[in-house]
Amino acid sequence: MFKKILIANRGEIACRVIRTAKSMGIATVAVYSDVDRDALHVKMADEAVHIGPAPSNQSYIVIEKILEAIRKTGADAVHPGYGFLSENAAFAAALEKAGVAFIGPPVKAIEAMGDKITSKKIAADAGVSTVPGHMGLIEDADEAVKISASIGYPVMIKASAGGGGKGMRIAWNEQEAREGFQSSRNEAKSAFGDDRIFIEKFVDQPRHIEIQVLGDQHGNTLYLGERECSIQRRNQKVIEEAPSPFLNEATRKAMGEQAVSLAKAVGYFSAGTVEFIVDGNRNFYFLEMNTRLQVEHPVTELVTGIDLVEQMIRVAAGEKLTFGQDDVKLDGWAIESRLYAEDPYRNFLPSIGRLSRYRPPAEGKQPDGTIVRNDTGVFEGGEISMYYDPMIAKLCAWAPGAGSSARLAAIDAMASALDGFEVDGIGHNLPFLSAVMEHDRFRSGKITTAFIAEEFPDGFSGVHPSNEAARKLAAIAALVNQAVQERAVQISGTIGNHRRVLGRDWVVTLGGTGSDILEQTVSLDTGPDGATIRFADSTAVSAASGWLPGQTLANFKIGGESMSVKVNLVGTAIRLRCRGMDVSARVRSPRVAELARLMPIKLPPDTSKMLLCPMPGVITSITVNVGDRVEAGQTLATVEAMKMENILKAERQGVVKNVAASAGQSLAVDELIIEFE
Repeated sequence: MFKKILIANRGEIACRVIRTAKSMGIATVAVYSDVDRDALHVKMADEAVHIGPAPSNQSYIVIEKILEAIRKTGADAVHPGYGFLSENAAFAAALEKAGVAFIGPPVKAIEAMGDKITSKKIAADAGVSTVPGHMGLIEDADEAVKISASIGYPVMIKASAGGGGKGMRIAWNEQEAREGFQSSRNEAKSAFGDDRIFIEKFVDQPRHIEIQVLGDQHGNTLYLGERECSIQRRNQKVIEEAPSPFLNEATRKAMGEQAVSLAKAVGYFSAGTVEFIVDGNRNFYFLEMNTRLQVEHPVTELVTGIDLVEQMIRVAAGEKLTFGQDDVKLDGWAIESRLYAEDPYRNFLPSIGRLSRYRPPAEGKQPDGTIVRNDTGVFEGGEISMYYDPMIAKLCAWAPGAGSSARLAAIDAMASALDGFEVDGIGHNLPFLSAVMEHDRFRSGKITTAFIAEEFPDGFSGVHPSNEAARKLAAIAALVNQAVQERAVQISGTIGNHRRVLGRDWVVTLGGTGSDILEQTVSLDTGPDGATIRFADSTAVSAASGWLPGQTLANFKIGGESMSVKVNLVGTAIRLRCRGMDVSARVRSPRVAELARLMPIKLPPDTSKMLLCPMPGVITSITVNVGDRVEAGQTLATVEAMKMENILKAERQGVVKNVAASAGQSLAVDELIIEFE
């Protein structure tokens, strides 16, 4: 077995590999860039080596710098994680030449499967079902349009060396094919240093289901079930689960056997994933093979009980698998939610900054028998950088049993864990993840890769509280206000007969993200076992909580239902967050509420004649000058952040009055780029 493993990666996956290596008694080495000097993976490793500036093309993907770190530390094996150099055949070959073990597949398998065009040809020869498309390289946009028309719209334009949704566009017509080809090419060149593009038929209403394979160097190859990865946004996975609610045993077996056949065709060993697109009739087509550990591997580990990182290490060390296909059993149901530093209220644009608060829910077995797991690479007080992918953590929940009941139990466990996850200081997608867990269509399992686009066509603006939810939030606000007021009247040094007497009648106003202004008139009666809150329609609910001023997360019991709610006092308002709802509550006496209704509403500033930077990033191009007349839909500028290119277009006709930014300039969110007359 290896004595020392270097992890050629960063963030949560580096931390994940370090944990397993330590459990096996293997020493670990971390590498880090300038901005990762104080990162969690650096703190966890036994040794750490600095490898260069923040941009990954000057640090994490420079092969010679990784080799130098190996020479310095004497590591005898390297785990590449995912991304960066994980599917780089030249890196694996360099390690082999240096006599260092690569904890991954052989070089030839990486070369064959790492190129999507080559991999599809091999898959077809191996009898694996493939999607119709043009597998040859495409030289320019004109050729891309011609090929797209011959295949038939819609088509998927993809980077040959792509992954993680980068260098990928769906085109529904000639104009989108032309623009998508160029954007995909630019992103691919920037992210992978390889601008080769191919086009294939886009299967409408598809599911994205992948098979986990595992093989050793002695000819043993098997599959570990499937993962449903259909909840995607911009071709980036957001929520995954195992098993899939759609597959039956026959389809699972057929997909698994084809995945194994493909792996054997290229002499594959180690962990790998074969991705398929599956239509409504359970016809499946090969998409690609990822010759590495997948981001979503924890859900497979939870339902199989197999540590994939440990198996990768043992296989790389030459050990045989100690179990066969018949030994692989799927137990329970697992869900994974990817927590991203993306602001859902700004169309999920990247958000960077300091994590002023980062408190994950308690991990491990819960009182109801479910399991919570959180794979992360950050900590409270740490920075989310613009240089790398925006993932903060991967929150997983597992529930025992089988079928739809187990799936719903896992979803409910995930919803509770999300409610108990505190993140502040940056924009993040926790509210959106919570909203998906509560969505009827998701809970039914009738999902496709178009789920987010179809169910949130105008983006995400928060969850509007139902009447029932509004009453519960009003009750919680009344309880919080009561605790605040009770503390206030206990101030020392007051004149006894002038002590303020707390009222019992209040008007609770709820407003904020995703909600209109809602008012609830309540009457609160406290007792030794909690409180009773009566509403204007004479209905009443019992309410209890141990919340105290200063607590940011508390459990409330409203009408017998337990609710974990994030509570923040913001001036005179009470901010309440749970299940995707984010409301600002104000609790006033009836007279103050009456006066508040007479106050004028402050309108936001007029920015209709301005193009503002939608996210922190670097301006890569500005295509207009002062005095230019622009048309609706015309490209004005391009902003790049976290490896993603965002094209900014004109919403209407206008004349450019001022260009306030220039190419190469770094801008914060909402900084002015262009002003119109």
